[in-house]
Amino acid sequence: MPEWLLWFTRFENSKVAALLLFFFTFCGILIYVYTGKKRSRRLESYKYIPLQDDDSHLDAGSGEAESNERREK
Repeated sequence: MPEWLLWFTRFENSKVAALLLFFFTFCGILIYVYTGKKRSRRLESYKYIPLQDDDSHLDAGSGEAESNERREK
């Protein structure tokens, strides 16, 4: 087995390697999310989703029920 693979099998070395891997992945995700004006505007618009009414969805559902009643008659 190559020497560099044996280096990873020791617990004290694999912890450091995993920490670095996750840290750089986390930093990459942060840079991806918070850069770019289009993406930042889109993410800002998502914070209002819980406050938006779903009236259009409810109206569409009642329209389907009325059309089903008409078909039955």
